[in-house]
Amino acid sequence: MIRLAEGTLVVLVGPSGAGKSTWAAEHVPPDAVVSSDRLRAVVGEGEHDLAASADAFDVLERIVAARVRRRLTTVVDTLGLDAGRRAGWRALATAAGVPCVAVAFDTPAAECRRRNAARTPRVRAAVLAGQLAAYGEQRPGLAGEGFDDVLVAGPVRIVPAAIAAAARAVPSPERAAKAVGPAGGAGGLRFGLHLSSFEVPGGPAELGDRLADVGRRAEQAGFSSLWVMDHLRQIPQLGRPWEAMPEATVTLATLAAATRTVTIGCLVHCVTYRNIGLLGRIVATLDVLSGGRAWCGLGAGWFEAEHAAYGWPFPAAGERLDLLEDALQALPLLWGPGAPRFEGLRASLPEAMGYPRPLAGRVPILVGGGGERRTLRLVAQYADACNLTGDLATVRRKVAVLAAHCADVGRDPDDVQVTHLSTALVAPDADALAAEVARRRPARGGARWAARVTAGTVADHLLQARALQAAGVGHVIVSLDGVWDTAAVETYGEVIAAAARA
Repeated sequence: MIRLAEGTLVVLVGPSGAGKSTWAAEHVPPDAVVSSDRLRAVVGEGEHDLAASADAFDVLERIVAARVRRRLTTVVDTLGLDAGRRAGWRALATAAGVPCVAVAFDTPAAECRRRNAARTPRVRAAVLAGQLAAYGEQRPGLAGEGFDDVLVAGPVRIVPAAIAAAARAVPSPERAAKAVGPAGGAGGLRFGLHLSSFEVPGGPAELGDRLADVGRRAEQAGFSSLWVMDHLRQIPQLGRPWEAMPEATVTLATLAAATRTVTIGCLVHCVTYRNIGLLGRIVATLDVLSGGRAWCGLGAGWFEAEHAAYGWPFPAAGERLDLLEDALQALPLLWGPGAPRFEGLRASLPEAMGYPRPLAGRVPILVGGGGERRTLRLVAQYADACNLTGDLATVRRKVAVLAAHCADVGRDPDDVQVTHLSTALVAPDADALAAEVARRRPARGGARWAARVTAGTVADHLLQARALQAAGVGHVIVSLDGVWDTAAVETYGEVIAAAARA
């Protein structure tokens, strides 16, 4: 099964009778297909009105250009035997920043003639012979024309770009095992569940029970960590300001009480929201009361509107990073012996003391953010883990930057755990996924929504997890779309179980 990224421009290439329209009808949504034959029927007297061809192709080019500009999946269903048109479509895709793929139909000439003979009306034998000859001449050169890929016609699914990239990076379990090295497959990968939206069925009165229930179910499904955001209003990327957003540290306490084995933390505590000493005591208390399961996620903060709403200063980026560095240095002192004085770049603590101490002596610290010059250097200097976002190419680059910083400060990069956060909509198979996408897809911006939630099957998300591990990620953290009203937790548990078997 070939996975093509949502938004790809697909050019079908083959003679009449090769099966292009049948393939398109079977594998892509009808609205994505732009057919020269159908457009002849629109502007002329029928699909075989050759006198209407010029007008039909004029309309076709306009439709293709409009769809590609909007980054919508587009399948051009023509003979595809005009090299000039193929070059024009590739140029459109390049200008829009979307992939352009050719699908070649290597149907035997005899089969094309047999199918043509069964049609009414038929393509004249001499015309079909010319098409077959043209295809035979052009087919060997397709790979050198500049398409992102040239595929032989076969089963295809349209998937989010992240999953298509994962399929290219790790197309088989055997290659996945080689990619991740001697540890073997994806079995060493950890998985976390990130809760970022709290609009639960039943409203606030149901939130406490549903939160505890999801935590227990996540633990049973094989997740090894639970995370929440440190925000006091919903962020614009996910919803409206007045949507439910419970305070992070209280929410973590609820999850701690409901679970027994998963680690618990914040992705990530904003260092401008709390005094460092107070944050240290909160995290240490969570660790003690959870039996040593706390993580301390830290970040420099970014949401200026939230700062303004609560009357908090929003310093310049450099000052916020200074405060992050202060927290990275001060928190281990707060969790350690004695009561040393701490003087940082922006913060000071006359007595860095707190009891009870974390059960293991300190709480592991994760830094959120992928800034390559300073944030990842702070990770190399002080942190136990980092949290990255973005596509595979971004992850590979940032892992390499982190390794360089580790070498510069004399630290083994294997001592720093790399985590990755993304959103996922998961279903058992393609049919169930199509139904779930149809149910949840918004009326407007559906393509952007599907890309944001990374809609995929269990097999798709297993591929993505393997590709992330091959890129250097050891802990995949997902925010599950439908976490409150579907079996998303248990379905993603199938991904976790499959990764463990790899």
